[in-house]
Order: sequence, then C-alpha cells, then structure tokens
Amino acid sequence: MAALGWLTPRRRSATARSVLAGEASAEAARKTALAEAGAEAGIEAPAVEAPLEEPPAEPEFPVAGDDLAAAFFDLDNTVMQGAAIFHFGRGLYKREFFQRRELARFAWQQAWFRLAGVEDPEHMQDARDSALSIVKGHKVSELMAIGEEIYDEYMAERIWPGTRALAQAHLDAGQKVWLVTAAPVETATIIARRLGLTGALGTVAESVDGIYTGRLVGEPLHGPAKAEAVRALASAEGLDLARCAAYSDSHNDIPMLSLVGHPYAINPDTKLRKHARTNDWRLRDYRTGRKAVKVGVPAAAGVGAIAGGAAAAIALHRRRK
Repeated sequence: MAALGWLTPRRRSATARSVLAGEASAEAARKTALAEAGAEAGIEAPAVEAPLEEPPAEPEFPVAGDDLAAAFFDLDNTVMQGAAIFHFGRGLYKREFFQRRELARFAWQQAWFRLAGVEDPEHMQDARDSALSIVKGHKVSELMAIGEEIYDEYMAERIWPGTRALAQAHLDAGQKVWLVTAAPVETATIIARRLGLTGALGTVAESVDGIYTGRLVGEPLHGPAKAEAVRALASAEGLDLARCAAYSDSHNDIPMLSLVGHPYAINPDTKLRKHARTNDWRLRDYRTGRKAVKVGVPAAAGVGAIAGGAAAAIALHRRRK
C-alpha cells in the first residue's frame, strides 16, 4: 500500500513546521552567501564552471538592472537530472558510510524518481530519513568536503544546459539567483557555488558544535515550506516578488511558483503542465531538446530516457556486488 501512496501525492498547506523550515533555510542561505562574499581573497574557492552562451527565454525578461527582482530555481529535474539526495547517497556509499543493502534502496529510489518523474512527499521523506541516519554523528565540515567531491563525480555532468542558461541570464541582468530545494542546504550550497549562483535554500539539518544530530530544523523544504523560504528570503532581501521569477518541474512547487510574477514550468510533470496551461505560465522542456514559450507543446521524457534511468540504477547496484 505504501507504493500506492507514491502514486497519489497529497496536496498540503503551510504549517508551523513549514514556516519554521522556510525561515531556517532562508537564514542559513543568507549567512552562507554573506560569509562567502566576505571571504579572504587569498582563499582558493572551488572552480566555477563557465556559463553557457544562450540568450534568455524572452528578450524583455529578465530586466537588466532591476535590483528588486531575483530568480528562484528548484534543483531536482529542473537544474539537474535526477535527485541530488540520491547522487549524494551514491557518493557516501563509495566512501563506505553505509552497506550494500542501503545502496540497493538508494538505487531503487533513484530509479523510481526517473520512472515516475514526480516528487512524492512520503517517498522523498523516506530518502531523507535514510540520509539523516547515515550522517548522524559526523562533522558538518567533513560532509561539506565530501560533497565537493561528490558533485564532481555524479552531479556536474547532469546539469541541464538550458536551465543553467536561464539562470545565467538573470545573473547577467544583475539579479541574484537562488536554488530552492528539499536537498540538504549544504549540498545545495555546493551546487549553487559551482554554478556561480548567489546561494541556496535547502533543508536544514540540526547540528550541535558542528556535529549532525540526525534531526531536522522544522521539516524538509518541500512544497509549502519552499514557498515560506522564498517569502522569508524576499522579505529579508527587500525583493518585490511580483518582479521575481521561479522555475520548477514539479506540481509540488505550485505554491512557490504562484508567489512570483514570472513562473516557469521546466521539464514539467503532468499536473504542473496542466496547471501551467490553465494559468498561461511559460514552459521550457529540455528532456527532448524542444523549447516552447507557452505550455501548448507537450512535455515527454521519452522511452529511452526512462529505460536508461532504470538501467543505470540497476547497473550501479550490480557493479557493487
């Protein structure tokens, strides 16, 4: 019956824990961005990948010099193919943080994510619970260092060039660009830094004296919690949300997309595509190389991509035997 629950995601409204998660994520994101901006010039930072040359979606947007605007990008299947938490789990397995049976679980979760193309809250929560139990007792600094390596090993080649170009258009216009994801804020911050973005809003795991406790602050940054994080960050940064943009692939992010004046559906799932069509939101679909200004163009992953995702997960498990 649990599997059937994945097929029928539940729509949730913001709760006190959602607000707490959003505010904690916004505070962590701003602190990290300020710390990195004020870092000593002599410290060597990880290399930032060169931006791709591609024009913005529409000539008149984003508006250059509009410092009251910013852009918010979902991560999983919007900026990057697959889910960051699963790639992170693969990297931790390689470093013997957990056993083969747990790897099989991560492989199955990644295969499901690729096959279903949706972020079911219960499914994603299960993955995060697994990750929290694995990192409990480890130093935050240790996981950050490992995260840099994992990005190079599993994530760098999975960045969607088209979405990256959209983010770069906002940066070129002088606007801040933030990732907004249910992935751990540390992982999200690494990805944002590598792509040259401003920073990241992500799930905040509790730590005491630099050691993970295995608990979260609030709840995972998912659904309504993402909207609360964006709202909190916009308030702290003095942004006008009506002039901001948001990008996502998932109907779970409709609360976040609905906050801004320029919502985009990127590689959308069926429910988001339907909602976007109803509300005349813009679409970009990079899974088949097609682009469309309006949502009238169908968004299909393709049988080859689906089969490839499942095969990759299964092959990974077999290679570790």
